[in-house]
Amino acid sequence: MKSKAIVDYIVNWLRSYAADSGVKGFVVGVSGGIDSAVTSSLAARTGLPTLCVEMPIHQSVEQVTRAAVHIDELRKDFPNVKRQEVELTPIFDALIQALPEAEGDQREMALVNSRARLRMTTLYYFAGLHNYLVAGTGNKVEDFGVGFYTKYGDGGVDLSPIADLNKTEVYALGKEMRVLDQIMNAPPTDGLWGDNRTDEDQIGASYPELEWAMKFQAEGLDPDLLEGREREVYEIYISLHKRNKHKMEPIPVCAIPPHLKS
Repeated sequence: MKSKAIVDYIVNWLRSYAADSGVKGFVVGVSGGIDSAVTSSLAARTGLPTLCVEMPIHQSVEQVTRAAVHIDELRKDFPNVKRQEVELTPIFDALIQALPEAEGDQREMALVNSRARLRMTTLYYFAGLHNYLVAGTGNKVEDFGVGFYTKYGDGGVDLSPIADLNKTEVYALGKEMRVLDQIMNAPPTDGLWGDNRTDEDQIGASYPELEWAMKFQAEGLDPDLLEGREREVYEIYISLHKRNKHKMEPIPVCAIPPHLKS
């Protein structure tokens, strides 16, 4: 993998897209994870104004610290980078109080997705304020494999610089751009649960395993030949892919027959 060439390619793509769109720069939600670190590092390298926004909601100290240190490091090297923290915890707590009481896992998941949508709303506030584009932080496995993101949450973006890269490829770019070791070595997490659960805890498979399953499916190989852990991972991948397909396809439009409209 030609990591430096890919970094240069994405940076040029971002710069060209911004120019064609008539916008001034980018806003990126920075969480302390590898995807947002790489995305913000790429945006910073365009030379265009790049606003890195921290949006903690009952966030762990480790995640908040990683995000803050990463942004500080970017600002040392790139004067076009600015930092903005928005504490969303009281907003989220007020939302919970305003919603009707309910029990069970469905309510917990609905609130988790609400966290992501509060963050999306915040990013678009700053995008509208400064005439910026919201740069997405999703990678290929999340965005097109298992749909591991929130619809109209972290999935609500203007452009996706790293969505054609698998997680392992995102790490390769992180190494090329010298992303902090504490971010490179941290277990991937969506940071939406207020605890230390990782992406692998939620999904049941690691990103390298999911990348293998995604490639296996794309190549049209026979899953009946799989056994043991490979079969288990493949079934996890297929189940999530089917369940979350509605996120990965265009919004369905009810096409009215012409004879009904005449």
